[in-house]
Amino acid sequence: MTLVSARDLMRASAAAGTGLGAFNVVHLETAEALVAASERAQLPVILQISQNCADYHGGLEPIGWATLAIARRSTTPVAVHLDHAERPELVDEAIELGFGSVMYDGGRLDYETNVYTTADITARAHAAGVYVEAELGEVGGKDGAHAPGVRTDPDEAHAFVEATGVDSLAVAVGSSHAMLDRSASLDLELIGRLRAALRGMSRQGGDVPLVLHGSSGVADDVIVRAVQAGMTKINVSTHLNGFFTRAVRETLAADEKLVDSRKYVAPGREAVAQEAARMLRLFALADAAS
Repeated sequence: MTLVSARDLMRASAAAGTGLGAFNVVHLETAEALVAASERAQLPVILQISQNCADYHGGLEPIGWATLAIARRSTTPVAVHLDHAERPELVDEAIELGFGSVMYDGGRLDYETNVYTTADITARAHAAGVYVEAELGEVGGKDGAHAPGVRTDPDEAHAFVEATGVDSLAVAVGSSHAMLDRSASLDLELIGRLRAALRGMSRQGGDVPLVLHGSSGVADDVIVRAVQAGMTKINVSTHLNGFFTRAVRETLAADEKLVDSRKYVAPGREAVAQEAARMLRLFALADAAS
């Protein structure tokens, strides 16, 4: 296999009623770990680069090119996706670099401006053959402010997709970004209503898949039930970052003379690979009972 588009992965997962793991790249080791996880699980994965990540690396190009190169070497299907881009110019740059999908986040805008801007970006992306995800009903946790009470209205979701032409939609159903514990309670009934509201609305005639952001704060069994209720793309970042950081801390604590960063970063990379592979299997419902 080689680099694929999120379009193909999303379509297949939505049709099968399974979950698709979308994990955030923080640095080179994360991208390597996530591809290793995909190969171990023999399941596809989406590697996501956020606007925050691009800014950390001084721009999208360095981390983008590296992640694309790692994805192309995979033996399993891997897609590279721009996550939570609030700057339209960053979307354009991702398209030029060869990303197969982008997420434009107009959640901070009022509804009318969000619709106008998202529709314009979607038209440009579609002209380049790029799949587009958007967000409606602001998912909590931005800037550290958890807002689990925010919910996406199904009728508004239908109108938003109809007006913008986006391919998938991130919705607010109870999860929140950057949670350090897995205690979020999801509105499973709302997920079902949102799925029904977007049925048959894709450009190809199928359903518009739902995306769950803030999945780090959701327990395994709740994620499985969310997939069964209609979620397709499951975004995880903070949860995997925790595995990386704990492994690094444990390695450094065991040898205070250690100075070669490769020797403590490698255990972090391996910890992420193991947990990401487990989560991919979980999302695909291959080992849901466990």
